[in-house]
Amino acid sequence: SFLLDLPPQLKQHRLHPAFHAHLLCLHVPNDDRWFPGRQLDQVSDIGRLEEWSVAWITNHQGSGTDTLFKIVYSTGDKVWLPYHQVSRLEALVQYLEALGVPGVSHL
Repeated sequence: SFLLDLPPQLKQHRLHPAFHAHLLCLHVPNDDRWFPGRQLDQVSDIGRLEEWSVAWITNHQGSGTDTLFKIVYSTGDKVWLPYHQVSRLEALVQYLEALGVPGVSHL
């Protein structure tokens, strides 16, 4: 194993400094022209959760409280989430109104 001298930002997030030799390789400096945004100060949100706002719901599968909903975030990212994770979203209310159903039990 090797003990690395980590920058303070990584130590602050309790990243363990000991690594087994088979996990290490030679350092190749980043070429910002090809891979921008790979400097430690550019990814300073390590360990910090980011909240994304839901833009809308586009689809669903299943019925009742077992329904999965296709969520579109304001960033454009899409994900399928179960009813219990979207039950309090305004976007769900709007989706159900657009379908003309009074509640998830009618899906």
